[in-house]
Amino acid sequence: MDVHELDTMLLVGSGVLILAVLAVRLSLTVGMPSLLIYLGLGLVLGSSGFGIEFDDADLALSLGLFALVLILAEGGLSTSWEHVRPSMRFSLLLATLGSVVSVLVVAAGTHYVLHLDWQLSVLLAAVLTPTDAAAVFSVLRAVPLRSSVAGTLEAESGLNDAPIVVLVTAVSAGSIADHGVVGFIALIVFELVVGAAIGFGIGWGGATLLRRVALPASGLYPLVVFAFTVLAYGGATVVHASGFAAVYIGALVLGNTELPHRTATRSFVEGIGWLAQIGLFVMLGLLANPSEFGWWHVWTGVAVGAILTFIARPLSIAVCAVFVPTGFREQIFLGWAGLRGAVPIVLATIPLAADVPRSADLFDIVFVAVVVYTLLQAAPLGRLAGWAGVLEDGVRDVEVEAAPLDRISADLLQVHVPTGSRLVGVEVGELRLPRDASVSLVVRGDRTFVPDRSTRIVLGDDLLVVTTREVRAHTEDRLRAVGREGRLAGWGEPERD
Repeated sequence: MDVHELDTMLLVGSGVLILAVLAVRLSLTVGMPSLLIYLGLGLVLGSSGFGIEFDDADLALSLGLFALVLILAEGGLSTSWEHVRPSMRFSLLLATLGSVVSVLVVAAGTHYVLHLDWQLSVLLAAVLTPTDAAAVFSVLRAVPLRSSVAGTLEAESGLNDAPIVVLVTAVSAGSIADHGVVGFIALIVFELVVGAAIGFGIGWGGATLLRRVALPASGLYPLVVFAFTVLAYGGATVVHASGFAAVYIGALVLGNTELPHRTATRSFVEGIGWLAQIGLFVMLGLLANPSEFGWWHVWTGVAVGAILTFIARPLSIAVCAVFVPTGFREQIFLGWAGLRGAVPIVLATIPLAADVPRSADLFDIVFVAVVVYTLLQAAPLGRLAGWAGVLEDGVRDVEVEAAPLDRISADLLQVHVPTGSRLVGVEVGELRLPRDASVSLVVRGDRTFVPDRSTRIVLGDDLLVVTTREVRAHTEDRLRAVGREGRLAGWGEPERD
């Protein structure tokens, strides 16, 4: 590559990035996941548009898997454990038992109804089964769901990639017969359990290290945190365990640990996650070639998507709900909100890279199904959430960012009061913070002042709270409790020092 080609790539790449970022606002306005706009950019730039040729399936697979690692890391780091913990059992069932039900139903439907051979039927079923983390997180930013429902969708999309990657890889390589059914199930369980354990270990170790080491610049914390999540992926894949389970669990542990500059870290990883999504979807748009799509691809993609959306997904939700009782309307919403996105298209590159017979047809069918059903499912989600009664109640948690005070054993907490927080209207003295914690400064608009006990907190305030390390956790718990329940939160409990 000469300098002129590099300059051209930088020019085109920066222009696409700017358009993609501006498209986020458009997608939120019209209620459509931004991934479709990014795919559209790739199609416009590709062989069917401006003529940029990209047909390297191996490179697309490698870049796609790396982008998914970054997207899962961003999802784990930005997910609140308090939100996903109540629904983790249901999410695990959806990611395992639900995936099995979905694969069986779609594979049988495509084989017996659409008369496709078994290998193509199973690959189509497996590739289209997992929900997509990027699509789900994108929609959750626009639809304020109740925390238990949002937690179910978040955790499911973070966990269901792992078993499906094993299945698609094994079917593409023709190695399922080598293990047998029982051996293959044991292999999936091994990859999930060991991958999750490695992710938890690296996440816990990274959090412990970062709490004890004061880095010389705040900008280094986000880089190190992100590096730990990628380390979890690499550590798991080295021992042939699930890297996707490892990166998500490792990121979940790191994201829910009291780390310095936590809010800044989450902002950084959110930007990296957006960049990974943009690059991934544009690349997949480049790889697709709609001019080669036949009516058979379009019809088959719509038909397979219909089997998945209207039969397999609702049935998998219903089966899992037998073990975790869930309301009928909530089941309907969860079934409809299982969006597909980049994950199925990336998984479709695995058989494409392995030269599986009819893998090009598989990729085209999956591309059509993803585009059609993402459009169909995303548009009514807000109204469906209202009908199902799964919208949040309007109360939002406070946002707390911590920075260490290096020369003393203390921390400075920056607490932002968002819309819906019940901190609004509470007096500083009514916070009942521990004895070794104090609200030292209030930032209100362009004013900064030292509060007294009667100072009333208003919407949008930033409170600077100084606390010793010993009572920091209790201080944050108290602030969040008042933010959720108001000034009387924990009133009957004895004050703690």
